[in-house]
Amino acid sequence: MNKNLNLPNLLTLSRIFVIPGIIGTFYLGEPLGNWIAVTLYFFAGITDFFDGYLARSQGLTSKLGAFLDPVADKLMVVSAIIMLVAFDKIEGIHILAAMIIMCREILVSGLREFLADLAISVPVTKLAKWKTALQLIAIGALLLGNASPDWLPANNIGFICLWVSAILTVITGYDYLKTGLKHMD
Repeated sequence: MNKNLNLPNLLTLSRIFVIPGIIGTFYLGEPLGNWIAVTLYFFAGITDFFDGYLARSQGLTSKLGAFLDPVADKLMVVSAIIMLVAFDKIEGIHILAAMIIMCREILVSGLREFLADLAISVPVTKLAKWKTALQLIAIGALLLGNASPDWLPANNIGFICLWVSAILTVITGYDYLKTGLKHMD
């Protein structure tokens, strides 16, 4: 089987293909749009876990997968944040946290590309994995928003996780930048 047409890569591609569906849910209105968005987002999150796990455990890692996985993650995060801001689900001071996250995503992507040209790998840290987990929880909770059951304060959870992930974003972004600056003359 072609290494590029393996199950992990197809799972990663499914994350990219679900983005237009999530965007479309914003036009459905509440609560239906919220629940469909969270369902699609949850599906994407599950594929994010399984694509990497399967690739490593089954020896199906590939250059295409190594490229696609972080791109799919960033496209999902940035698309969701843009829609949440555009539809006033993230507003006021919370936009600052969202912008910090988006700027870091672009910075780290550019830095990784620059370092890849120098054949330098920048491994993902445990703190960056925590940042990603909190970011995913934040976005999922904010997608659910006002459609959440009364016992689940989704917006509060979303904003708390958004700010904590923004703080971790600054810390991990600085760590990546510090590593990258060592290789710039």
